[in-house]
Amino acid sequence: MSFLELHRQFSWVVVAVNGLAGLWVLVAHWQHRARHRTMWPFVVAAQATIAVQVILGVLVRQVDGIEATGLHMFYGFIAFATVGIMYSYRQQVEQHRFLLYGFGGLFLMGLALRSMTLI
Repeated sequence: MSFLELHRQFSWVVVAVNGLAGLWVLVAHWQHRARHRTMWPFVVAAQATIAVQVILGVLVRQVDGIEATGLHMFYGFIAFATVGIMYSYRQQVEQHRFLLYGFGGLFLMGLALRSMTLI
């Protein structure tokens, strides 16, 4: 399997897990019983898929020699930066942490979907 095909298939994993993580954390904001001990590790794993996808994109470019559109790479960079921004603001907005990560997860899902349309 080429890196391009792996990058394309893994993009659906990025969309699914970040969407699920975002929804789970938003539900946990209003429903305390949704705050299971596995929620935050799932959020971390979902956000880690962004880094994996960016690495796969770099491999597509370097190994397979396939050039993506500038906007596709821009959306990948924005998704990667969003994870860092959410992490860096987590303590400043502690009382709204669930909203930050809930809407952040949905935003990451949206960035991934938009990026998929720009290949």
